[in-house]
Amino acid sequence: MAIKSKVLVVGGTGYIGRRIVAASLAQGHTTYVLKRPESGLDIEKLQILLSFKKQGAQLVEASFSDQDSLVRAVKLADVVICTMSGVHFRSHNILLQLQLVDAIKQAGNVKRFVPSEFGMDPARMGGALEPGNETFEQKMVVRKAIEDANIPHTYISANCFAGYFVGNLSQLGTLTPPSRDQQVVIYGGGNVKVVYVDEDDVGTYTIKAVDDERTLNKTVYIRPPENVMTQGELVAMWEKLSGQQVQKVDLSAQDFLASMEGKDVATRAGIGHFYHIFYEGCLANFEIGEDAAEASSLYPEVKYTRVHEYLQIFL
Repeated sequence: MAIKSKVLVVGGTGYIGRRIVAASLAQGHTTYVLKRPESGLDIEKLQILLSFKKQGAQLVEASFSDQDSLVRAVKLADVVICTMSGVHFRSHNILLQLQLVDAIKQAGNVKRFVPSEFGMDPARMGGALEPGNETFEQKMVVRKAIEDANIPHTYISANCFAGYFVGNLSQLGTLTPPSRDQQVVIYGGGNVKVVYVDEDDVGTYTIKAVDDERTLNKTVYIRPPENVMTQGELVAMWEKLSGQQVQKVDLSAQDFLASMEGKDVATRAGIGHFYHIFYEGCLANFEIGEDAAEASSLYPEVKYTRVHEYLQIFL
């Protein structure tokens, strides 16, 4: 039986990070979680860290303002996974990873680095709209640094997180299904294929990939076949499950883009991302080639959460 890699998670208290930590522990990896000094003043993050410790994770204190501490932390692990936020409505720290890349270069022991991506594949988003393009451009800067340093890596493209795209029927500005008097915006007819993924499954597939030679220096797309559907199909699924018809209003691409006007940066970035997903179909309008891999095909033993199962939470 192969020895499992020791895993260091940077950003373990975050939205995806905590799922990565849980999956690493569940799959039997020695798991280290970076604890930044300022976490001691954030009671929610501290309690998450302490819960990890109770489950068997080891907390490692290090700071991005102390490069030596990052090197020491990296030296503990075979695999480093970073889950720093790269969305404008939270924190936008993607380029901090360049310090982590330098630490990995200095340490010289890391067998795999998984940088913070987990959404759309930035390599396919060269023509993205401003200001949301900043996220993709910065991720590509980090990729270049990784590859220039010849650091073994895996990039994870996890598409649309269920928590942000499923329960709300892919509506901006809400996370829950519509009430009887709320309209559901249908993007351009709702006929473009989208990929919805449960966040816990993102953690499971990511940890499965880190010791797999088939994913080395490749992009892994999490594209579970039963979760590839149009927004129209998602809405119809909700109507069937809930027994209620929803009020629908179709929105053209032109009118959708016009809604950016006068909005703050975070909202404009979000609208841009929605445009690429629901009008251009950037998540499923390409075939996964031999230079990449698809997670549910690699790991058929994983029972991923289907969209209809996720929707039942809201009934």
